[in-house]
Amino acid sequence: KGMVAEVLESTYIPALTGAPFTATVHTEWTRYTLDGGSFTLVNQRPIARGNDGRIYEERWTLIPKDGSYKSQKTTIQIGDPTAHTLYNCFMSNKPRNCFLGPFNETTTALYKPAIAKSGPLPHTDAYSTHEDLGKDSIDGIEVIGTRDTITYNRGAIGNDRPISVKREFWYAPSLGINLRSEVSDPSFGKQIFTITDITLSEPDPKLYELPPGFEVVDHRKPPEPAE
Repeated sequence: KGMVAEVLESTYIPALTGAPFTATVHTEWTRYTLDGGSFTLVNQRPIARGNDGRIYEERWTLIPKDGSYKSQKTTIQIGDPTAHTLYNCFMSNKPRNCFLGPFNETTTALYKPAIAKSGPLPHTDAYSTHEDLGKDSIDGIEVIGTRDTITYNRGAIGNDRPISVKREFWYAPSLGINLRSEVSDPSFGKQIFTITDITLSEPDPKLYELPPGFEVVDHRKPPEPAE
């Protein structure tokens, strides 16, 4: 029982072949204070996927919206579904290194947002509502919208009034990713991820090169000894 945290984990990119792109992910996370105020953190970061399914992502720190701080790049991630390798290159480590681990994504796996069914939820005093929002276009790319709302009745989790958790996705079938994702949860505020600046062409091959001066640290399990 109890309320499950509904915080999104940014934008998931499957290792799909034949659908290359480069783009920018914008993150906006607003949390609310007890006196009715709010504070918002933001960042933006580049992402890319090659025709062969290789994925490039950068991770940047969240900073106050409209503040004087500058976002800092923390990590470069490069996933290769053919070589089954995933590099995480940490920009602040000394010495600078890229951790090498397994990349278990396949080039045939498709991602679609989970669709909840409308109706009461088992084992808790809550119910789910699913809405189909129809089709729209983002950056000239067709998207399909869905919204799922979980409403917790008064007293279900110690709440003195009904509360709702909403998740909304605008999914692009041609790319296999969400171009906009939004979650609103009283426990965590509102998170919005929006993809913009989309270019539907093969990314620069240099993106998949490890940054110069970084040492590779292999964290993969060694092969089992032959019997």
